[in-house]
Formats: sequence, C-alpha cells, structure tokens
Amino acid sequence: MKVALAQTRFKTADFDFNFKQIADAIEKNDCDLIIFPQYDLEDTGAKDLVLDEKLQDAEMHFYQNIALKNYDKAVLIGDVLIQNGEIGISEDGFYIIQGQNVYVDEIYRDDVICDLYILAKNKYFVMNDYKEFVDSINTRNDFIFVNAVGMSDENIFAGGSFAKNRENELVMHLPVCETACEIIDFKKVIHYEEPQIEEIVYKVLTFALKEYCENTGFKKIILGLSGGIDSALTAVLAADAMGAENVLGVLMPSRYSSEGSVTDSIALAQNLGIRTEKHPITPLFDNFMEKIAHETKQDLAEENLQARLRAIILMFFSNRDGRLLLSTSNKSEAAMGFGTLYGDLAGGLNLICDLTKTNVYKLCAYINRNEERIPQAIIEKAPSAELHPGQKDQDRLPEYAILDDIIEMYIEQNKPVEEICAKYGTELVLDTVKKIYRAQFKRKQCCLGIRLTERSFLNGVNLPILQRFY
Repeated sequence: MKVALAQTRFKTADFDFNFKQIADAIEKNDCDLIIFPQYDLEDTGAKDLVLDEKLQDAEMHFYQNIALKNYDKAVLIGDVLIQNGEIGISEDGFYIIQGQNVYVDEIYRDDVICDLYILAKNKYFVMNDYKEFVDSINTRNDFIFVNAVGMSDENIFAGGSFAKNRENELVMHLPVCETACEIIDFKKVIHYEEPQIEEIVYKVLTFALKEYCENTGFKKIILGLSGGIDSALTAVLAADAMGAENVLGVLMPSRYSSEGSVTDSIALAQNLGIRTEKHPITPLFDNFMEKIAHETKQDLAEENLQARLRAIILMFFSNRDGRLLLSTSNKSEAAMGFGTLYGDLAGGLNLICDLTKTNVYKLCAYINRNEERIPQAIIEKAPSAELHPGQKDQDRLPEYAILDDIIEMYIEQNKPVEEICAKYGTELVLDTVKKIYRAQFKRKQCCLGIRLTERSFLNGVNLPILQRFY
C-alpha cells in the first residue's frame, strides 16, 4: 500500500481554509492512503466554541464535502476515514484499507498488532521533549505519528511528524513549523540529527507571531525598546516574522535611563532595519507629580507610574496605527512579580513569557551566532528596569542562573520544596516560592503568550491567588 503523510496547517474553525489544505494535498499525491492530522474542533483549540450548534453542523459539512469528492484513495483525517465517498469512525480504532489492517489511536499502545499503526494526536510544542518522545515509540508495526502545524491560543502545534518501520527504525521525519507531504518508504532508513533547541524555539516563536497576526488581522507590530535584552530579543523575533518594515520600536527614556538604553536601542534598530520613535516620559511624569501627586517620594508608586506612562504611549500608537503591541516580560520576571500591571505587562501577545532569563540569553546567543544582530552591549549589561537611580535586578533577586534553576525545579519539574532547599538553602528557596505565589494575581491578568514548557504559567500550572501556606 502506497501511503502519504500530510503534515498540514490548520486554523481553528476555519473550514474553508482547512478544506483547501486537505483537498490540495489529496489531489497532488498519487497514493492509496493519505494521512492527515486531527481536524476535529475539540482537538484544534475550539474550547467552548464546540457548544455552538451551528459550528457543529459546519464541522459535519466539512467532512461531508470531502466525501462528496469521492477521491480514488482512502483519506484519514485523524481517526475519521473517508473512503469511496463514505465517512466512517471505527469504535475500536481498526480499519481495513487496501486489504491492510490499519489501527488509529490518540495514544501509543505497544500491545496492538496491525499492519500500520497511526498515532493521530496533535502534540503541542514543549522544549526538550521531542527526542524522548520519538525514542519512547518502540514499535513492532509500521508506525506513523502525524502532527499538525498550527496555533491554538498559547499552544503551538509544530509538526515534526515521523514514521518508523516494524524494526523500530526511523524512515521519515518532517520539519518543524512547515507543511509537508511525502510518500513513506518503510524500507528506507534515515538518520535524524535533532537541531539545537534554540533553533527550534526560534522557529516556533516566529511561526507563532506570523500565525497570530494572520488569524487576527494584524500586519504591523509595536514594542517598547528599553535597551535591555528582553525587548531586543522580541524585536528580532518580530522583525524576522513580520518583516522589519512592519515593526516600530518606541524609545521612552526617563530621568533614570542610562545613555546606553537609548544608544543601544538605536544600534539594535539599525541592525534590524526597524523604524524607531523617541518619546521621553519625563515631561509626562513631572506634570503628573506636580498636578496630581503634589509630592515626590521615589517609591513604588512612582516606579509603576513610569511603566504605566510608557504603556499609555504604546497603546495609543497601537490603537491609532492598528499595530499589535508585544509585551516583553520573561518567565523569571513573571515568577517574581517583576512587572507592572497596565504598564510593562500591557500588550496583546508575549513571545518570550515562557523563557527564563537564562534561556533568553541562550536564544540571543543563537541569533548572534553568525553576526551581531543584538549589540553585545545589550547582552553584557546588567539587567535593570531603570526606575530609580542605579537600579539593578540583582539588588532584589538572586543571580538569574540560581533563580531560574529554582523556578524550573519548582514549576516545570514539580520538585518538592525540601529537595530544592537541600540544593540552595531554605531561606532563599522559601522566599522565591513565596514570591511566585504572591505574583499569581498579576499573571492572571497578563496577555496571551506562547507556551514552551509542559508546566508553564500559561497552561499546566494553576496556582491559587488566595492561600496562606506560603
């Protein structure tokens, strides 16, 4: 049996778009069976939209319209078989196709005997788990994993579909965040060398921004450029995803901003070819302090005011020009509550919210691997919000390498607090965990972000705001 694996792109509940992807692939491939990812609404991010009866009817018409084509080959869309103009869903997962015993499931079972095993479950992207997933399939059947390319809110389906033969040898591997359709030769063993994780994350994040903008209608981007590494990384991702000509970086220095916050931002913008505007916030701040506050205290309220003045400027141009505002807070800051509600946390999408500061540096190093796109001065400077004289992140936080390890152990790996304390000391660990819980109310109000870990603040971690344990 001649089998084609179609790693196609989908959009949630966009039946016309999805139908065209499927029809084009069917018509372009000479095969007996063509296999597509799942397209049912529950598995492609429709959430409670599935309760809409009109949408349920549209989904049924979607499958019926494919069946009406009466293609000369069998078509598997997830676990839905369309063959000879008829639609079928097997209760036990077994289908007879071209005399072959084909089994389809959403999980892998090593006790199933068949001619062809198809794992049809769209798998959202998680850093560092792909090779483990591939190696976990120890098959005695010809095997296919089919994954879609698409975006389901914070979850990214990044493709990476693959096939193994009954000797458990890899015979096909499809790329990350790209559509592809190939005929499988189960006798042709291939060698797959997994790219470094930063390359994959870069592809996922740029794909996510393009996908978000295409689905929501945004064509232009705006973000604040602080001269720091987080906004620099976000600017690179935005320019590469949407084109430098569609990205506007806004410089908003205050009386506390270093000279480098401006000059480094300008150097970054020149490297990327993006346009910038400079709007100092000092006049706005001084006017507020004179007319409303009536006194200066250099306290948290004044620090937050600066961040909120910047948000006002960014949101004004976002509204006026129809630009998507990208937030630039990383996971370390989110964990510690280092962000101002309605200030630097404002935005429509955050690409780096599931990257710790350590991983931000790693991704920047990957981006600079061939040329200095992000100025070295930005990478080397001590992180600072520059909201009061001489402020540095490490004045109130441990070194990021330590902090990020604690965050990863507690949040991502779900390690017991006692085990983390044994490594870093009780006082530091409990203080960090307490801050994680204290900042939950902020994270609940942050914009949509891109999930990169299994247990992210976006999904997978559900901490209470009201608790008295920590």
